[in-house]
Amino acid sequence: MNSVLLRSKITGTGSALPDTILTNADLEKMVETNDEWITSRTGIRQRRIAKEGEFTSTFAVAASRRAMDMAGVSADQIDLIILGTITPDFPFPATACIVQREIGACNAVAFDVSAACSGFIYGLSIADNYIRTGAAKKVLVIGAEVLSRIIDWSDRNTCILFGDGAGAAVVEVCDGEKGILSSHIFSNGSYWDMLYQPGCGSRNPASNNRTIDEGLFYLKMEGNDVFKHAVRCMDEAASTALTANNMTPADISLFIPHQANRRIIDATAKRLGLPQEKVFVNLHKYGNTSAASIPIALDEANREHRMHAGDVVLLDAFGGGFTYGSILMRW
Repeated sequence: MNSVLLRSKITGTGSALPDTILTNADLEKMVETNDEWITSRTGIRQRRIAKEGEFTSTFAVAASRRAMDMAGVSADQIDLIILGTITPDFPFPATACIVQREIGACNAVAFDVSAACSGFIYGLSIADNYIRTGAAKKVLVIGAEVLSRIIDWSDRNTCILFGDGAGAAVVEVCDGEKGILSSHIFSNGSYWDMLYQPGCGSRNPASNNRTIDEGLFYLKMEGNDVFKHAVRCMDEAASTALTANNMTPADISLFIPHQANRRIIDATAKRLGLPQEKVFVNLHKYGNTSAASIPIALDEANREHRMHAGDVVLLDAFGGGFTYGSILMRW
């Protein structure tokens, strides 16, 4: 193959979710809230929560195996494993290395990417560039989170939003018209403190009493401000992808956005001029699963046959950092 024409293509998808379901009715018993309030403001009706003994790697491994099975790729054929997460099993080693051992990917290089809700998009962009340069032929990209471990369950503004789970995709080299057309990733560190976890890093180590006393190990978010930036940034990322490929929103067959809030999804789709039938939404079932959000949605859309050969699919994410990005591909 001529390396100039190399492209990457998703050949398999997989997802894995905890069995435990936490509904809005369940949350009514925990904090001052109700189903109507949560649904009207977020679109979320339930979310999945990991049990004791289940970790980020638990779901990452299961999702990876399903993606590899669909792609018909064995573990020893994987060149690279990229895992997007903000809730790793440990500060180190990378959870990707744990996945590597569990699936038996003895020939792979493995590392994590910390880009919050944009983690899978960042990982897919890295995989695409590795493949385009000929540095890899088969890459496993994962988004996995167990956010329930860093949520303050007494804070009704955040505990209603998040869930656990993982999604994965096998990305392989191809030389046809299909595959990833372009990837675009961005960051704006000016707003890092609008969505972050203050504790358990070098600033506020877990050994510091203040970290425990003030609950600094919990996720913190300025919800209204994040909402405004999310819509603008997701619109920018999507528009950049379309412009780079001389396309318009009318060319999009399916839009798979980060599943954070139904109002964010609707506002972004409206800015792009996309009808609801072209927007994939599963937020109501799983809540915001951060880096796992897009790959879980991608796998569901794939298994529900929402994408057909030749369809133009747009992936679009925004997360803490702020990070954001898009992937445009021909299925």
